[in-house]
Amino acid sequence: MESAAEAVNERAGGDSVTELILQRIRLRAQRRMAWLSHLGSNAEAGTPMSLDANLAACLDGRDTPEMEAAWYQRAETVQPVNAELDRVEGMLAGESGGRLHRLRSLFRLGESEMDLLQTCLAPAIDPNMGMAYAYLQQNAARSYATETLAARLFGYGRCSLWRAGCPLAAWGLVRAGEAAPGEPTPLAADSLVIDWLQGELCMDPALLGKAQVVEPREPLENWPVETTARLVERVLEREPALRILLTGPPASGRRTFAAAVAGRFGIQTLSVNTTEIMDADWPDAFMRAQRLAVMSGAALVWHGERLDRCWPTNPAPAPIQFVGCDSGQGVEPWENAVDHRIDMPTPTLEERRKLWKVNIPESAVWPTNELETLVSRYRLNTGDIVSVARRAPASAREAAAHARELTRHRLGELGRLLDCPFAWDDLVVSDKLREALEDFAFEARDRATFWERPSAQRLFPRGRGLVALFGGPPGTGKTMAAQIVAADLELDLFRIDLATVVSKYIGETAKHLAQIFVRASRMNGVLFFDEADALFSKRTEVKDAHDRYANADTSYLLQLLEEYRGIVILATNKKQNIDPAFIRRVRYLFEFPRPDAAERGRIWRQMIRELSGDESLKRLATTIDALAANVELSGAQIKNAVLASIFVARRSREPLAMVHLLRGIGRELGKEGRSVGIRERDRLIRDG
Repeated sequence: MESAAEAVNERAGGDSVTELILQRIRLRAQRRMAWLSHLGSNAEAGTPMSLDANLAACLDGRDTPEMEAAWYQRAETVQPVNAELDRVEGMLAGESGGRLHRLRSLFRLGESEMDLLQTCLAPAIDPNMGMAYAYLQQNAARSYATETLAARLFGYGRCSLWRAGCPLAAWGLVRAGEAAPGEPTPLAADSLVIDWLQGELCMDPALLGKAQVVEPREPLENWPVETTARLVERVLEREPALRILLTGPPASGRRTFAAAVAGRFGIQTLSVNTTEIMDADWPDAFMRAQRLAVMSGAALVWHGERLDRCWPTNPAPAPIQFVGCDSGQGVEPWENAVDHRIDMPTPTLEERRKLWKVNIPESAVWPTNELETLVSRYRLNTGDIVSVARRAPASAREAAAHARELTRHRLGELGRLLDCPFAWDDLVVSDKLREALEDFAFEARDRATFWERPSAQRLFPRGRGLVALFGGPPGTGKTMAAQIVAADLELDLFRIDLATVVSKYIGETAKHLAQIFVRASRMNGVLFFDEADALFSKRTEVKDAHDRYANADTSYLLQLLEEYRGIVILATNKKQNIDPAFIRRVRYLFEFPRPDAAERGRIWRQMIRELSGDESLKRLATTIDALAANVELSGAQIKNAVLASIFVARRSREPLAMVHLLRGIGRELGKEGRSVGIRERDRLIRDG
């Protein structure tokens, strides 16, 4: 993460900063050992011979910081050590200690904290220093740095150098270990400090799998990168930190945008996935991420599902922070930084066109009409297009299939994917209704280009979605028409499961509806609300709290529909129960009547041809005409009647005939409490 040039510059001119730190601690340890040796060799007369000389010196008060400092000044034996110590400390104070000075400045460390840090660094640089530390502390088990040891090595006497809230502790540069009762607390420097001093800063091991460097990519033209960079400059002139909340769906390029802004300042961006961090680890992981950003001069971009946690106020943060938020995702206020929110712009058609060509160069030879369909039909974000490109599609149609597969899971349990095997020729309706449905499908195909016109956006700031209502009795083709439209558009069709949407609990229905439209905005599909009157029913007189909230749910759904930019089809058997306010907002209103005799005949012929073959169709021509003219059935009833009659004929091992068809018709009519009379039945058998 640190550039090689910086590392070379720091090592130029002789000893590295870590070697100088080690030399400094060795020299101070040598002086301390010489002092202890002096105390042992100059024990007071009369000291009991059974008592260790150094222990005696400690007990009689001669091992004081003041006496030790005075001895260093006058003792001839330590003058060479003093001279070498002055030389080494002079080098550390100069250019050779540049990284050490930078570390002190970055984390605002005092002189005593720097001395304690170096005491902890020495045994990490050279483990043999552990033996020296054990000797200096008169205990073979104390081969580690302690606060007391650092205080004596650097002449601080008996003052405290370590506090739980000091910068060394807050930033985790020095960590306190577990101490046995009566033992001093062991202190150790974090290995990241040594790596950084040597110009080899790498990812913190505790952040592996949680953080990574964001590779810079070319930003989209409509992203406000330059505007945001100027904002960062202005805010940081007065405030210590800025937190930019980037709101948009997953794969909308939030991290790429953050990296583009950071790149304007010549710094990297580190992304941290909060989903991978457990609650118990959050404070430590947060500190480590901030520390890594400060040490590497990087910006942080936080993302994931756990942005809702409180952000620690200590330590102070890196100056530039980004947060990648989903729409509606909450982020706790943070007193350490000024917040600024940016909604990620949706890629324009031209930007999507460029993204496809950049990420899949082979797309340049794809048929133009297929490529344009891919660009305009599928509202993919930057990351989605990159994900599709990784699968190396061989054609625009294959890329479209990957795009649908990529996003179809996002609705989860709130919707069910419907197969769309039907084509326009399968739908038997009047010419007028067929033409109106084709108008609807055309607008669905052509709308992307139209809504990019500034005049259209100005005149229609809301209501750019496409909503249709299919009304009519059961079995008249409403669901089939929705399937045909979706297939024609090459989009997935999702039936919204009302059982998971409508709730008896106050507020839950609105919550589910919001989830549906938020998730659907990140998909490439058509929403199909069957039995829509359950959601769009007329608002009633308010008699209790449930009436009030039911009316509020209807109003909220109308608002969601106005703001939704996608395609919605609603079907109802009870159009008279639909709220008039909703009817006024629907641009396409289709009425599916029960089929007339001619349409029934077409449906009978289609079903028999598909399920029993052309030979049966030819043999039953007169039968079909009789049934179509005399028995009123819906298209779905005819379909089910033919299916039932075929199995009746197969069981009796007979060719399909009127008698079998009447058995199938009887089953369907029986569901409504109707039947074919005996006389009518006999007449049909005779005429058919």
